[in-house]
Amino acid sequence: MNSKLQTYVIGFLLGAFSLQVEAQRWNIGAGLGGFNYKGDYAPFFNPKNYMPGGHTFVRYNVSPAISLRLGGNLGVIGAKDSRSSDPFNQARNGSFRSRVIEGDLLMEYNFLNYSQRRKDVNWTPYLVGGLGFYKFKSRTQTATYKSTQMNIPFGAGVKWEFKRPWSLEFEFGTRALFTDYLDDLGDNIPLAQKTQLGNPSTRDKYYYTSITLSYTFYSIICPSGFSTD
Repeated sequence: MNSKLQTYVIGFLLGAFSLQVEAQRWNIGAGLGGFNYKGDYAPFFNPKNYMPGGHTFVRYNVSPAISLRLGGNLGVIGAKDSRSSDPFNQARNGSFRSRVIEGDLLMEYNFLNYSQRRKDVNWTPYLVGGLGFYKFKSRTQTATYKSTQMNIPFGAGVKWEFKRPWSLEFEFGTRALFTDYLDDLGDNIPLAQKTQLGNPSTRDKYYYTSITLSYTFYSIICPSGFSTD
């Protein structure tokens, strides 16, 4: 084999190896969860208001401590005054339901340097936060407002690689909103009806609790007795 061909072969092998190592930085995941709402129909967090949702994402592991995640969620949000212990809510006896679709770009911070090593107990708690957009569609609409808006997602979770390359993740997140119309009880309501319909001085928010199965793209398979650690 001449020197020029050797150079090409070595370059190709090094390039293939680097791509394989890079592939280990990527995860995909999908799971199920529940949306919960806080607003005029539920002034306080109420587990009875959980409604079903689902999600999927792709993640890039920048380092053992930092990851970037692009994802999408969809589901249903709703609440009933009858589930509240507040006398005002019970007297009003209203309800709402809305479909929600959202997408977000998030950064995760792993406390225990989640490095995906074969022989380590590979788990970590983490914090997550970023920016998102969402669209909601209520069953009724009593005013004019934008149904596609920006939100601020943030939360915390735990991830555990139980069997390489598979991981389980549990996360609880909050979405801070810039609207009071998620429940269709906003501030653009005639003054005579404000007390009857809702509190115009507060903003709605919603939560998403999820469990996820994720997959890491490990490309290098080592013979017995070897390790990529």
